[in-house]
Amino acid sequence: MAAEAPTSGSSNFTPKEMMKQAEYYAIGKASKPTRTTVALAVTAGVFIGLAFVFYITVTTGNTAMNWGVNRMLGGLAFSLGLILVVICGGELFTSTVLSSIARANRHISTGKMLATWGKVYVGNFIGAMLLLTLVTMAGLYQLDGGQWGLNALNVAQHKLHHQPAEAFALGVLCNLLVCLAVWMTFCSTNMLTKMAMMILPVAMFVSTGFEHSVANMFMVPLGITIQHMAPESFWLNLGVSPEQYADLNIHNFIFANLIPVTLGNIVGGGVLVGLTYWAIFSSPKEQPQAATLITPDFSQSNVLKMDITMMKDNLLVNDHMRPATVTLLPTMPVAEALDILLNENLSGAPVLTSDQRLVGFFSVHDVLVDLWCKDYIPEAEGKVQDLMKHEIQTVSPDNSILEIAEYMSIDKNVLYPVSSGGIATTMTTLSLSERARTMVVNRPHIFPVVKDDHLVGIITRQEIVQALRPVYGNIVSVTEMTATEAKAEIA
Repeated sequence: MAAEAPTSGSSNFTPKEMMKQAEYYAIGKASKPTRTTVALAVTAGVFIGLAFVFYITVTTGNTAMNWGVNRMLGGLAFSLGLILVVICGGELFTSTVLSSIARANRHISTGKMLATWGKVYVGNFIGAMLLLTLVTMAGLYQLDGGQWGLNALNVAQHKLHHQPAEAFALGVLCNLLVCLAVWMTFCSTNMLTKMAMMILPVAMFVSTGFEHSVANMFMVPLGITIQHMAPESFWLNLGVSPEQYADLNIHNFIFANLIPVTLGNIVGGGVLVGLTYWAIFSSPKEQPQAATLITPDFSQSNVLKMDITMMKDNLLVNDHMRPATVTLLPTMPVAEALDILLNENLSGAPVLTSDQRLVGFFSVHDVLVDLWCKDYIPEAEGKVQDLMKHEIQTVSPDNSILEIAEYMSIDKNVLYPVSSGGIATTMTTLSLSERARTMVVNRPHIFPVVKDDHLVGIITRQEIVQALRPVYGNIVSVTEMTATEAKAEIA
């Protein structure tokens, strides 16, 4: 009945994780081939009809029993129907309306959703008619001296005596409980747990008299069939007249019951359960708040020589940064963002909203940490905003390349381990150069360049090295290097 969804190491899910299971379930409803959908819908129509056969059998002949207890026993018996649907994989209209979640997420079109509903509805009706044929041929209505059939007649007739608004409201209440029963099955992968979860909601809607469109596809036509086809001996034995049930006809069934109940089922399941939980857990969230921008402290940067001072003044970020052509959206799937970074050979990128506000920074490091935390089974629908950092280290276009190069590669607190009072905290025999070469610095390799709180570019370690390459002399092309090596070999 449900689409297969990725499962984590745990067999139990939180309400938010249940929403993810529901999304897979909703997509699965609309992704099956028509032949499969209709066939599974036929089986579901049979299962729900069998549940009503069980209900009639359990509640027949219990006139001495308390009214509520009798109906509760019938409701418990009827829960067999939904258990069969869920465990055996039927397609039931009243739970298929949860595909409204897939429509809300724009995974399917409105036309696709309605077409799925239609196929399942027709399949359920065919299944109900198949079971009705078998039950009629078996003469079950004559059980207990005809009391079984009389009970079915009374139940069917009662369903036609609701006002349209009443039938609609009873349909809403019914599918509210049915879809909640199905929803609770998303909390676990254990089949026995799923079965137990469904019993009480179903027992409540049946015992209270709420209206289920697919159940009525079997129950009311069963009453119509008995009224028209039962032999005279059946009526004489019960002491009732078939004219008492003359209102059991197809016209009343369709217009007094099936249409308003079906509409109520759609609202109760598709809206009150499906779209309500979607609005709570999956609807587009408010725009993320602006990121917290942190400017590195370059005040301790060492500039000792005049020629270095001149280089510092001439090597500015503004002249070497790359345009911020690669940015990500907060709602972008993690997989798509990761593909962009890999294609652009970047380790990270700024995250901007549609109105160009800088709200975070997403990096491959964030992805690796998330994968480790989730045992390398990530959420299929994970978004950039779920992993990005909101505190971002940024630089200004007026910062020097030398300042950033030093900040990237040297940590003064590690290089000069002294307390605030100037007392050495670590003793070492290593020289300054040796300490600099062996230290591990945990700082970004890519910085957003921000001016007046607006992103104007990015600068990476590659741009820093390219800007400093001239200190090694003129760039020698590969062709010139090959020619020089050849001359050296001849000499």
